[in-house]
Formats: sequence, structure tokens, C-alpha cells
Amino acid sequence: MNYSEAKNKFISTWGSLGTLWGINKAMAQIQALLFISIKPLSMEDIMKELKISRGNTSMNLRQLMDWGIVTKVLVSGERKEYFTTEKDVQELARIIAKERSRREIRPVIKVLDDVSSITDDGTKQTQELIKQTKALHELTEDLDSLMHKLVNQKQNWLTKSVFKLLK
Repeated sequence: MNYSEAKNKFISTWGSLGTLWGINKAMAQIQALLFISIKPLSMEDIMKELKISRGNTSMNLRQLMDWGIVTKVLVSGERKEYFTTEKDVQELARIIAKERSRREIRPVIKVLDDVSSITDDGTKQTQELIKQTKALHELTEDLDSLMHKLVNQKQNWLTKSVFKLLK
């Protein structure tokens, strides 16, 4: 396999995986392209490489910047905007984990907190709802807290050990 084939396979696979992680294919492909690029790319470079429209590219770049994964880069003497992504894999994982917590897990914890704190009217249904949602709330908060502790650690013995256990 030559460089071009390997690059295309990586970008395509990363795009497909992105849909499993809850982001769209184009967004994941843009991030993958920037991830393996040796220099910042313009919107036109990205559009040409991935064969996607300006609107699609612009919208996905904006979302990637909102996530904190992609940043604009000033290129001396250029009027175009250029983009790059975090190259450190562990830092990238930390950014994504923090953002997923903020966008997805914390809102679920809030709902579970609201639901589990309803007034107990003494019925079995209400008691079961309270019991189960409290248990789920506690578990979700514990997992979110553990994830925050892990992602806030710099690469150290604890993080290395946990990642070894997960392999």
C-alpha cells in the first residue's frame, strides 16, 4: 500500500468510526485529514482533498472548533484561513472526553437528579422510579467523576495503569 492509499484508508475509516461516536462522517474525516497533515490546511485544501462542499466544510470546521479540537492558524502573507488539529493523541482524548461530558453526560445527570428527586407519594411505581433513577444517577456521577480525574491527569503512572487495564 502506498502513501495515498494508506491516507485515504485512514481518513475513510476515521470517518466511519466517527458516526459510531456520534459525529458525522465529514467532521471526522476533516479532523483525520488535519491530524495527519504536516502543515495547516485551508478550507479550499480540505474541500479539494475530501471532495466536500464549502458549506459542509465550513459547518464542520466550526463544530470542530467549538469542540476545541481544531484551531485557526495564521499563515504569514496569506489571506486565507488555515486550520490545524491537536496532534498529541492523549491531549486529543482529554479534550474529547471533557467536551462529551459537558455536552452529553452532565445534562443526563441533571435529568436523573430531577427525576430521582420527585415527591414520594408512597406508590410502588414512584418508589421504584426513585430507587432506579437514584442508582443510575449515582453511577453516572461516579463514572463522570472518574473520567474527569483521568483526563485531568497528565500522563503518569495512574493513567498508564488504567489504559493498560482497558487494553
